[in-house]
Amino acid sequence: MSAAPAAFATLFQPYTLRSVTIPNRIWMAPMCQYSAEAFGPNAGVAHDWHFTHYAARATGGTGLIIQEATAVSPEGRISPYDLGIWNDTQVEALRRITTFVKAQGSVPGIQIGHAGRKASTDRTWKGGAPVGPDGDGWLPSAPSPVPFAEGHPVPHELTVEEIREITDQFAAAAGRALAAGYEVLEIHGAHGYLIGEFLSPHSNRRTDSYGGSFENRTRFAVEVVDAVRAVWPEELPLFFRISATDWLDGDGWTADETVRLADLLREHGVDLLDVSTGGLAPHVKIPVGPGYQVPFAARVKAETTLPAAAVGLITEPEQAEKILANGEADAVLLGRELLRDPYWARRAARELGAEIPVPNPYHRSW
Repeated sequence: MSAAPAAFATLFQPYTLRSVTIPNRIWMAPMCQYSAEAFGPNAGVAHDWHFTHYAARATGGTGLIIQEATAVSPEGRISPYDLGIWNDTQVEALRRITTFVKAQGSVPGIQIGHAGRKASTDRTWKGGAPVGPDGDGWLPSAPSPVPFAEGHPVPHELTVEEIREITDQFAAAAGRALAAGYEVLEIHGAHGYLIGEFLSPHSNRRTDSYGGSFENRTRFAVEVVDAVRAVWPEELPLFFRISATDWLDGDGWTADETVRLADLLREHGVDLLDVSTGGLAPHVKIPVGPGYQVPFAARVKAETTLPAAAVGLITEPEQAEKILANGEADAVLLGRELLRDPYWARRAARELGAEIPVPNPYHRSW
């Protein structure tokens, strides 16, 4: 990589958390590819599709690349075709990705998660319907025996012992992520998957120490953070992805609770909140539009001491720059837009008059 002058645009200013400096504020949101093998010794193992997918965004100038939700256990996969990080074979394949991403000047990150009651579904392009034990799937687990939607199975209600086993699986996954070469780790607490299911009273009907009050509903999230932080090195940043609201009236997780949880997560070693919304319940009314989730990140920034990243229909460079310049977020996370254009960061640099490093073989085109 050849050096380039520092950019004046906020979007291209470096951002440092703990010992890690991310070269710009254009970050790739985790997006499942549903492209791993489902069974056998290579189940959940990254292959050429995953390498090419992440390598393209690194050569495209993306500052931080957060790998898709990677399951902490086979039962924690959203689909049988998800990536996993529950064994060392998976680690070896992931190391190939992190090595290349670092060589391009980007920072490799990974999101680890458990799908809870939304586990064991088909690939999205095949409809994403539940896949049961009589097919290629399994019975999902959850805080309470409340199905995600009509046509979905009633999940197994986790015992306290099983909750602790899953907490240990998150910690083990963090250790493997370190061995694989990742420099940023994100815990998936959003979109109605297991941690989010514990947070929301809509899906958490427990009457023990993991249900009811705010303190009880957030207990699992905090215990996972503590277990992960005990393994994840002090010098490396830890993110937490949250759905800031379930978009439900009356019995859902709320923006006020997100603000309250942000301060709690900060106390337990989380360095940044990745702020999304929704995913817990189907058929809710969401006012989708450009930047529609940015106000939730802005609240976290304004009302807590925890840094926040914004996501959600951020598609244009000037839009992204304005979000950062206005202090609404510390970084922007691009999802579908980076699927459409792996070189979005380079287009943004041209439009905003900034300069970013270019791989030497590409200099003739810059």
